[in-house]
Amino acid sequence: MPRVIDLEISLPKSEADPAIQTVTNGRPGTPFPGSLPRPSGYGFDNYAHVFRQASNRKPVGDAPPDDGGTKKLVEDMDRAGIRAGLLVGARNDQIGQIHRDHPNRFFTLVTIDPNDGMRGVRELERLVREEGAGGIRVSPLYTCIPANDKRYYPLYAKCVELDVPVRVYTSMTYANDRPYDIAHPRYLDDICIHFPELRVIAGLGGWPWINDMVGLLRRHPNLYADTAAHRPKYLGQPGSGWEQFLQFGNTLLQDKIMVGLSRYLFGTSFEELIQEYQSLPIKEKVMEKWLHGNAATFFRLN
Repeated sequence: MPRVIDLEISLPKSEADPAIQTVTNGRPGTPFPGSLPRPSGYGFDNYAHVFRQASNRKPVGDAPPDDGGTKKLVEDMDRAGIRAGLLVGARNDQIGQIHRDHPNRFFTLVTIDPNDGMRGVRELERLVREEGAGGIRVSPLYTCIPANDKRYYPLYAKCVELDVPVRVYTSMTYANDRPYDIAHPRYLDDICIHFPELRVIAGLGGWPWINDMVGLLRRHPNLYADTAAHRPKYLGQPGSGWEQFLQFGNTLLQDKIMVGLSRYLFGTSFEELIQEYQSLPIKEKVMEKWLHGNAATFFRLN
């Protein structure tokens, strides 16, 4: 059984923050009070249109039939050989208890509003030092603020000081009420130029701008990428757009790729997704790095 560190494990819906659904249903940025009803299928609702599911498939984001909470999640991780995972879906005020209940099993990245200035910087430091947070998560998808916006820079500087990483949502969005390229990989270039000591993860691997992503990964020593939210069995299919990612990820960039299984999206088991990764045209020793070694090094677990 391979050892695995998963870069995207969702908190079970029975324990996740219900406000997340409110955010995903809202307008870009800060919603105005008394906003008019939105057209059907607009914004994040467009994902249901784009990712049409067969009748035997669960809608994207639905919880498994047997949720079982975090206890069952950890049992599933143990059975699949998953050493640790990057947990998504938890509020900032939940992460301390999660770490106390399940020590060394989860990484947690907090979300900080870049408009909060130094208050946000102080809160980030508190969460890292007192609650065990492992860094910050930047989601232009939700904020509609590009990751290179200077409002984030005090937070990035604090991450360097605390020696914790940043994970930036880096992919096209199908939410059709905001710019499709609000999370383009090009925004990472400024961050890595201005903060060469900051460890940065390009979450979701930069699709569909894979060639840009590969170029930036080669250009910046401090930049890494994960494959979250993409079904592994499709990555190696002809015409998938991932050809350069697989080619360089198997050679020059083999130390910079980490997997995100995103089981919650696909309604299947950890084991099946791991097997799909092992079936990709990637050398066995390199796939061991993708599944475990690179994340262990990045998160200082070795």
